[in-house]
Amino acid sequence: MHLYKRVIVLVFLCFSEVLFCQLRLPSFFGDNMVLQQKDKVAIWGNDEPNTSIVVIGSWGKDASTKTDNEGKWKLKIETPEAGGPYFLTITGTKKIQFKNVLIGEVWFCSGQSNMNMPVRGYSNQPIQNSNEEILNSTNSSIRLFNVERNASLTPLTDVNGYWAVSKPSETRNFSAVAYFFAKKMNAVLDVPIGIIHSSWGGSKIQAWMDEETVSQFDFLTIPDHIPEEIKKKRQSPTLVFNGMIAPIIGYTMKGVLWYQGESNRSKPKEYKKMFPAMINSWRQNWSQGDFPFYFVQIAPYEYRKKTNAAFLREAQMHTMLEVPNTGMVVTLDIGDCNSVHPKEKKAIGDRLAYWALSKDYSISGISYSGPVYEKMENTEDAKIKLFFDYAKYGLYAFDRQLTGFEVAGANKVFYPAEAIINEDKTVSVWSDAVEKPVAVRYAFGNCITGTLFNTAGLPASSFRTDDW
Repeated sequence: MHLYKRVIVLVFLCFSEVLFCQLRLPSFFGDNMVLQQKDKVAIWGNDEPNTSIVVIGSWGKDASTKTDNEGKWKLKIETPEAGGPYFLTITGTKKIQFKNVLIGEVWFCSGQSNMNMPVRGYSNQPIQNSNEEILNSTNSSIRLFNVERNASLTPLTDVNGYWAVSKPSETRNFSAVAYFFAKKMNAVLDVPIGIIHSSWGGSKIQAWMDEETVSQFDFLTIPDHIPEEIKKKRQSPTLVFNGMIAPIIGYTMKGVLWYQGESNRSKPKEYKKMFPAMINSWRQNWSQGDFPFYFVQIAPYEYRKKTNAAFLREAQMHTMLEVPNTGMVVTLDIGDCNSVHPKEKKAIGDRLAYWALSKDYSISGISYSGPVYEKMENTEDAKIKLFFDYAKYGLYAFDRQLTGFEVAGANKVFYPAEAIINEDKTVSVWSDAVEKPVAVRYAFGNCITGTLFNTAGLPASSFRTDDW
């Protein structure tokens, strides 16, 4: 009788928990997926304990392992140069075969609502030229995986989602920034592009951080329950990481794209600490070294609460300058003071692609960053001269007057300033109201339009020369 009960329990376990005793893999391993080219890509799953697992790629490579005492297994299989379609066959207690698999470049995209904003746009908030972009989005070489929103107290092992081949019915609801990035990359590199998109509108950065990283900051508290209120759920430390990042960690990729920061705008000093920590923790978790991490600076918007979002933009710039292998897209020229969701998402996707194409794919001859403030000098005529990096061929205002500059004297009172671009690729700034200027600020406010570019048409970030 005792043996009979044990058999009953074993049968119950095998047919519960999604057939625990049979071979299964997370949802992001499936038909239509893209695997990173010329790499040893990780594949993992579950099966009965101590079971032999064999993975065969129809491109001519295979790998094998055995499950551990808990039924878990993980291995790596070599991938060739970009191409396909291929089959990927996994054999354990049963056989699973994934079809229409491509080998190419894989990028992971995350953030809040501006990353989540689909190609069709939001209600009363359009994406520029969206209908035409959706209409012409059929491309079998672009594959899209969208992670369903989820929050969890503990790290999960799977997400809800599926790999889709790019076509109007799929792209219309997919992240516009991620899609336009993929489109540009595919057009230039002529290889398959796979995008895994995992974002949640209104989320704070601490929600995307693991427990170990959150524990470093005394101003953050790890929750002991999942809030019912959606706003708190997507902003509470660790919850979104556990539900939407942890399951995917280890999927072999090229790099990360990130668009977030609006929800942290009121605490830029904390963001300045948390953002680099999050990047470093993701890199440690993925165990792929300092993979590329490119992000978008928050755009101009007239926030209702009394806060200056320029300080958050400054924190983002600090991250770009201090954290290795990062890059930032500036959006000062394409913001919308009446909408926190700029419609020019194609420009953002393209600018992210410039970073990747230049830094990671050796496409020479293109610019990828707008001018970055380097240093200042006082001149004898009561002006301040500003010097910039990433302006090899000079600066330009594109037939507009330079605006958005302010200068202050020792009294720390700023006045609107005049500015001109000099032949030596510098900018001179002055104000008749300031006899001895000591500091300059540019575009240092919420709702302001950038006017300073390099000759490639990429805008300069807001900046200040002071630390007041």
